[in-house]
Amino acid sequence: MGDRQSGQVTLACVPTAAFYFLPRVIERFNVQFPLIRFRILDLSANEALESVARGEAEFGINFTGSSHPGLTFTPLVDDPIVLACRHDHPLARRRTLSWKDLEGQALIGVSRNSGNRQLLDVALSKMNVQLNFFYEVNHLTTALGLVERGLGISVLPKLATPPGDHRIIVTKPIGNPEIKRTIGIVERRASRLSPAAQRFRDLLAESWRHRALSGAGF
Repeated sequence: MGDRQSGQVTLACVPTAAFYFLPRVIERFNVQFPLIRFRILDLSANEALESVARGEAEFGINFTGSSHPGLTFTPLVDDPIVLACRHDHPLARRRTLSWKDLEGQALIGVSRNSGNRQLLDVALSKMNVQLNFFYEVNHLTTALGLVERGLGISVLPKLATPPGDHRIIVTKPIGNPEIKRTIGIVERRASRLSPAAQRFRDLLAESWRHRALSGAGF
């Protein structure tokens, strides 16, 4: 049946999930359904939500959306905000870090219009911490490029950091308190997924839960 079923799945996905996690699941899906094509709308969090709400995408992978009246949000995994710095940076030798430890550092942050930045700003507003965002970029990959050049350090979701051992960049957890976003599946309340999209959505949820339970990370 899988060899003969054709069609297309359109989904809206935040870029970090699209780059680091989605390809593995698509690869598994293609083994079962090699004729089903994919259209991936890699958009910012707010743009991806609107794409699902308007029906341009059948469903989405996002870290927000539970408060949208026309959407449902199924949480899958927590994605903590971590520090990214060069191997030779003094903070790279620290075993534990708090947000206070980042005061006075030249930070590379994403635009204030970004969903990730808004999440961070809301959390920091509840703490007595003053961070110095010396650089502002639109994409997390740009932030990592500046970190590689030694221009500063960055705080970004773990999912956006290089997987495994990187030759230049190290990541460190930040506690006291931990700030995290929740990645999940966004769907329209008043619609039903196509058979192909439903199968992929179920595989996506199963794969992500399996990795979280096994401790494999992202």
